[in-house]
Amino acid sequence: MTDKKALAEAQPNSVMGPVKAVVLDESLLFSVSDDNDEDSAHLLPAAEKLLLRLQYSNLHIGISYKEGLCSQKESLIQHVAVLYTLQLVKFDVSCLEHALQATSSAWDVTPDTCVFVTSKLDEVICSNICSKGWTVVLQGLENTVSNMSGVTTIQKLQDLLITLSHLNKMALGDSIITVGYVMKWTREKDFLKRGAFPTIPTNDGLTFISIDLDLPLMPQLQTVDVVLHKATDQISSIEEGQLLSISKGVTFSEGMQQLERCMKHLHYFLIDPLENIIPLLDRDAIQNILQDLVEINNPRNCRIRAPHYLKVSNFDEPDLVEKLDQAQLALPAIVKPQIACGVSNAHTMAVVFKMEEFVELPVPLPSVIQEYIDHGSIVYKFYVLGERVFYAVRRSTPNAASLLVSSGNKSSSVVIFDSLKSLPVDSIGNLKSDSDEVKLDLDIVTSAAMWMRGKLHLTIFGFDVVIQAGTGDHVIVDVNYLPSFKEIPNETAIPAFWEAIQCSYKSYKSNSKQGSSSTPFAPTV
Repeated sequence: MTDKKALAEAQPNSVMGPVKAVVLDESLLFSVSDDNDEDSAHLLPAAEKLLLRLQYSNLHIGISYKEGLCSQKESLIQHVAVLYTLQLVKFDVSCLEHALQATSSAWDVTPDTCVFVTSKLDEVICSNICSKGWTVVLQGLENTVSNMSGVTTIQKLQDLLITLSHLNKMALGDSIITVGYVMKWTREKDFLKRGAFPTIPTNDGLTFISIDLDLPLMPQLQTVDVVLHKATDQISSIEEGQLLSISKGVTFSEGMQQLERCMKHLHYFLIDPLENIIPLLDRDAIQNILQDLVEINNPRNCRIRAPHYLKVSNFDEPDLVEKLDQAQLALPAIVKPQIACGVSNAHTMAVVFKMEEFVELPVPLPSVIQEYIDHGSIVYKFYVLGERVFYAVRRSTPNAASLLVSSGNKSSSVVIFDSLKSLPVDSIGNLKSDSDEVKLDLDIVTSAAMWMRGKLHLTIFGFDVVIQAGTGDHVIVDVNYLPSFKEIPNETAIPAFWEAIQCSYKSYKSNSKQGSSSTPFAPTV
């Protein structure tokens, strides 16, 4: 039975500091067979995500175990410790005080910032840990212990990060901004490994927590101030042929819909409102918006523009030649689905050199026929993080003549590809030298970036620019929401990423105080 008296008498510091260190008992992380055979132990699936999130949280993380484990389980614990950069800690009654002191000293943290998490209640160990100022979190034991000073409980392992967020909020109050984020796991891992989602507050006071749309949302949102999302990961369907909007045409997952309802009901800030990303799902809509780039062009500078384009519902339209001519389109042209993401074939594209190649073209309809621009196999990937603009140079599709030669298709000159998997590239040419890059007019593109930021009301987005051979026109050929910006060095991109979130949130709070909280974020340009 639980010695509740011992736990109740274990008084930690009256005020806990922000969490800086977490020690996980091995009982949390491993599953064994029904007969408690330790030789069958393996890492729980829920533990894998937790450990990866903790590994890149900037917290000090350890794994504790007692003497007497079988050699196979001890070996597994050591393997997991190496894999996730965990410190091994032995929490035995005989040497507990020394272990606690040694652990906090090694990490250079005070006891009031340390948390011990276990799913096995050892009242002696727990009471001693509490008496040293640590906080104890018990998983799956909420009906066993309640209202014990220095002890808190969670139902599932997935609830631990929420609890850490609560503890930080209690310790730091409004001095931190808690950012809940929603994105698919593969994308989250990339951001985690770059250090973009720390649990310890950044210098700007941001702390991050993952929101799981498959779990109840309200407990997860209790400490969250702002939600960052990659909602395009959560599109369940897009009805082709419909006007692209949330109310008509675009359907997000039930979890994403519920999250948005919670946001509106609780008056939380969503970066960015779902309505604001809708144009980026529609290549026709975004090209139509980009036509207004003429507003920022200056006759003394090179021109920045959208490509000429034409939306079509059928490739066999009898007046297609005339429509292409009216749209200032000549072959070759690149053909893209109107729907830019959220469906399996959104990235199936083709470069068409002859009119007869439109017959049975395997690009989903409706489509956008877009000007194919000779640009020397170079694309400039631009990233807008709040008020800061970055770019990287990438290899792109070759000029039309080279593309036609390298296609190798003797029966047809049409080039079909999936832009997410493999672009047709010039296998011979190299990226331009630094001397060639002076052709990029960074000032005009930066002006366009700020213009787009105000026009689209978005906080973080990316776009691709190619420079047309001969004319020098800077042409924006693609726009996307919350890109990975992985080409930008972490030491530059991640602080700018945090700054963009913080500035957007502060702008929202300022507007809220002025009584305009229902208005989507619109940056000052």
